Amino acid sequence: MNSDVRLDCTGMVCPQPIVELAKQRRKMDPGEILELWADDEGAKRDIPAWCEQTGNEFLGSEENGSFVKYFIRTV
Repeated sequence: MNSDVRLDCTGMVCPQPIVELAKQRRKMDPGEILELWADDEGAKRDIPAWCEQTGNEFLGSEENGSFVKYFIRTV
């Protein structure tokens, strides 16, 4: 999946990836796609939940070895 912005949160423990996600989201225009990389198990639950709470669209995730790529369309 093509993304407009990539945010590397590998090595961060939740909730830090969510904090970084929220900061990056404020810099982006609606409709842009953010690709977030995280390796914390909590991100698998927290990132989709954050999208649901904020109205951003969770497009899915891809396992990539030691981390997961999450794709989010901003609103």
